[in-house]
Amino acid sequence: MTETKRTTIVLFSGEYDKAMAAYIIANGAAAYDHEVTIFHTFWGLNALRKDESVPVKKGFLEQMFAKMMPRGADKMGISNMNFAGIGPKLIKNVIKKHNALTLPQLIDLAQEQGIKLVACTMTMDLLGLQQEELLDEIEYAGVAAYLADAEFGNVNLFI
Repeated sequence: MTETKRTTIVLFSGEYDKAMAAYIIANGAAAYDHEVTIFHTFWGLNALRKDESVPVKKGFLEQMFAKMMPRGADKMGISNMNFAGIGPKLIKNVIKKHNALTLPQLIDLAQEQGIKLVACTMTMDLLGLQQEELLDEIEYAGVAAYLADAEFGNVNLFI
C-alpha cells in the first residue's frame, strides 16, 4: 500500500505571478495524486476575493483595506515590472499567446481537482474580510489547521 503524498502551500503574496506559481505547483501536485492544501493568508487572500463588490457591514478601517486591496485574482498586480499597472496586462497577453491558463482558471482547476483552498480566519479578522466576500466552496481555518495538514506534508512551500 502506498502512502498518501501531501503538498501544502502558504500563499502569503498578493502578487499575480506568485499566486499563479502557487496554483501551478498545486495543480501539478494534485495531478500526481497528492492531497494539496493552499493556505491563503494576508495578501494571498486577495486571490480568493470575489470580483464583484459584496454589500457587507464594515468599520472605517476595514472599508479602507477593502478599497486598497485588489478585488479578485484577476486584479492582482505582479511582483516585478508592474510598470504602473501595465505589467499585469502584458503578462496576461503573454499567457493568452501561449495558451496557458490564467490565475482565475488555475483557481477553478484547483477546485475541480479537490485542492483544499483555505482562508486564514485570523487574517480575515485583521483585514475586515467576511466569508461573503470570498469565493464559494472554500474552507476557513486558523494556523493550527494548516499545521495539521503540513505536519505530514512531503512538500511544504511558502510563497
